[in-house]
Amino acid sequence: MSSRLRLILPTALLLALAGCAGVPPRPASAPPSSAAASATPSVAPSTSAAAPAAAPAAAPDEAAFVRALVAAHPGLDAQRVTALLQQATVQPSILAAMARPAEARPWRDYRPIFVNAQRIEAGVAFYREHRERIDATATRYGVPPTILVALLGVETRYGRITGRYRVLDALVTLGFHYPPRAAFFQKELAALLTLPADRLPAPVQELRGSYAGAMGWCQFMPSSLARYGVDADGDGRVDLWDSLPDILASTANYLAAHGWQAGQPVSAPAWPAASAAPPPAAMVWAGKPPVQPLQAFEALGYAPATRVDPALPAALLSLQGADGPEWRFVFPDFYVLTRYNTSPLYALAVSELADAIAAQSADVAGDTNEAADPGAPAPAPGRKP
Repeated sequence: MSSRLRLILPTALLLALAGCAGVPPRPASAPPSSAAASATPSVAPSTSAAAPAAAPAAAPDEAAFVRALVAAHPGLDAQRVTALLQQATVQPSILAAMARPAEARPWRDYRPIFVNAQRIEAGVAFYREHRERIDATATRYGVPPTILVALLGVETRYGRITGRYRVLDALVTLGFHYPPRAAFFQKELAALLTLPADRLPAPVQELRGSYAGAMGWCQFMPSSLARYGVDADGDGRVDLWDSLPDILASTANYLAAHGWQAGQPVSAPAWPAASAAPPPAAMVWAGKPPVQPLQAFEALGYAPATRVDPALPAALLSLQGADGPEWRFVFPDFYVLTRYNTSPLYALAVSELADAIAAQSADVAGDTNEAADPGAPAPAPGRKP
């Protein structure tokens, strides 16, 4: 990433752009070279350069998107926005990946993907290598250090796999050619195009990420980078690719901002008594903050495997485990993890990976991920200290 993005717009993101269906797909082609990408002018208007030649006509949905974006942010130049969007390449492989998410698997198949010996050992090595910084960040934000480590482990294998797609390609592909979530991805595309210069370490067309447009070690979407990104190393930018201080602080800030409660468990195995009836719908996990006190479940015959405050709000999560059906109690911090990724399987994988890393890092772990069921060397942390 060679040059820095000029200031696009320093205002907050307040867009709510509607998605539109039925646009004929732009033909897929080879992505432009990095040299060509770097030569593209900034979206922001420039007083020192001549206006660019007219860009090729945008597809109807893209033209409407540009009009709405410029109307919401008058400082943007419509021609330059259109020219940048025309650099994007629709990626059929992204649409295929959206059709087969890992979260569609049952827990017995999902868990081994993320909670396995290799990922645990790499997490222990990563934590040991960067203990001082990880612990300092965890203390500052009130988030357990092994939760931070586990999130990076689940998201990108501790920075090894941050994504091969251009973020611009991903968001254009999904924003204009994936009707089920077009509105969401158009909003994220708008967020990307309106990030100020100090939010990005390179021009927008050079950034690479996941097939969904998530960026860096912690896989932030553009709106998350705008709201929760932290310049912890003080260089004036938020670099989620090469600055470990920024990566850790941004991840911790996200959890803290969503209400992480220090010292509370994340989840615990639930043991139903032989006479226990199926729990009522109001007590089953439904993607909302738990509200029923744990003692209410115990009265119905569901007991936690370890000691937990009986007044702590809880919900019951049903899983298909390796040995059959399982129940888990999940608590408010579990809900916070689902703000990072809405899948309950994701949240449970992060929690269990954190437990395993803490268990094997007893000499450095300090506070663990505080879950109720305790239960290959990492890469260099980036090019900044």
